Amino acid sequence: MKRSEINDIIAEGDAFIRSHGMILPPFAYWTPERIRGREASLIRARGLGWDITDYGDGRFEEMGLFLFTTRNGALADLRQGRGMLYAEKVMISRENQLSPMHRHDLKAEDIINRGGGDLVIELFAPTADGGIDETARVAVPCDGVMREVDAGGRIRLTPGESVTLMPGIWHAFWAEGKDCLVCEVSTVNDDRTDNVFREPIGRFAEVEEDSAPTRLLVSDYLDG
Repeated sequence: MKRSEINDIIAEGDAFIRSHGMILPPFAYWTPERIRGREASLIRARGLGWDITDYGDGRFEEMGLFLFTTRNGALADLRQGRGMLYAEKVMISRENQLSPMHRHDLKAEDIINRGGGDLVIELFAPTADGGIDETARVAVPCDGVMREVDAGGRIRLTPGESVTLMPGIWHAFWAEGKDCLVCEVSTVNDDRTDNVFREPIGRFAEVEEDSAPTRLLVSDYLDG
């Protein structure tokens, strides 16, 4: 993705989030220089901030996702079972824009439709070795009520509805009707290692530096 395109997506996404009455935290608007500074060391270490991805495929409008990580705990705390064990993200799923089939080994997550269109989620159960079970039905809690679908079945979340996905559950999602504001509440998030995709794709975009960044991405400092 071109950096100029990412800059535009960030500005458009921020406006979309604000149009739904949600305001991002102050560090969302820090300059790249300030994010690289000492006071932002925890922000960088926890992977907080802007995350625009086309999964390395170069087709953002067709397959991609806008994310902003507002808070995130530490894997060390998760291993000990105490401390900051949770994370939160704000996401925008554009109409008919695919977030491709994947699972997490560690992360349990609530995916919440906060407004806009419907969010459609396609589900598969995992096999014993972590693959996709093409035959087993899948049961997931939706706002305290269990819903069950066939392998590859879809659930539709209207604004206000949510689904809980436990580690191992395969899922892909997209918005229908119009763009969708989505929130994710989860256990500690580790995007470096805890995303397993069905197809051989990457988690982060490859960035072509055609202009200066207005905001740094998580992927700009995650391994720095």
